Amino acid sequence: MSKRNKEESNFEEEIIIKKEREKKLDQWIPNTELGKKVKNGEISSIDEIFDNNLKIKEPEIVDILIPNLQQKQIDIKKTARVTSAGRKLSFRVSVIVGDGDKYIGLGTAKDKEKWPATNKASKKAKLNLVRVKKGCGSWECNCDGFHSIPFKVDGKCSSVRVTLLPAPKGVGLVAGDAIKDVFRMVGIKDVWVKTKGNTRSTLEFVAATIDALSKTAKMRRKNE
Repeated sequence: MSKRNKEESNFEEEIIIKKEREKKLDQWIPNTELGKKVKNGEISSIDEIFDNNLKIKEPEIVDILIPNLQQKQIDIKKTARVTSAGRKLSFRVSVIVGDGDKYIGLGTAKDKEKWPATNKASKKAKLNLVRVKKGCGSWECNCDGFHSIPFKVDGKCSSVRVTLLPAPKGVGLVAGDAIKDVFRMVGIKDVWVKTKGNTRSTLEFVAATIDALSKTAKMRRKNE
């Protein structure tokens, strides 16, 4: 298949997926009060949900409020469980979702097949969305832009510890390859990363990084 035919095929596939998604959302019957308000148009922004500390319990809420949500598989593993009937194999898939600006979520799920596991993980990631605050906290830059983070933050998951430091424009993502997609998902272009622990575990590394990023929206500098 030529490059042009491949691009046309991908474009057609995206249109089909988009139509199927819109159809499902039209048929969606909310089970929560928040879902009903989103469906009826009473809440039209994901920011409104976070500003009021509301809990998202239905992934369709995110699908409606962030229609162009990006998705990326970060970890896929085959797992085995021994039962009286023998070994049962399954897939464990981890997925991150983000809007490319200030929201990101991480989800993990298992299933006998890879794609059902991916879909389940995607839904969980939407329920685990966190908000990220960007800025330019580097004294070397001080441009008042939104290319980095506003101040130093720490995150952890199991044995992994991550420290994120603001970086001046042009530095780029000084981080391990496993977490660069995390920063891209929220539009962070420049950052320094320090790590401790077993960073070879991709899932824990990503989870610790997201934990750190979530604190940018919860913490303030001492002089603020």
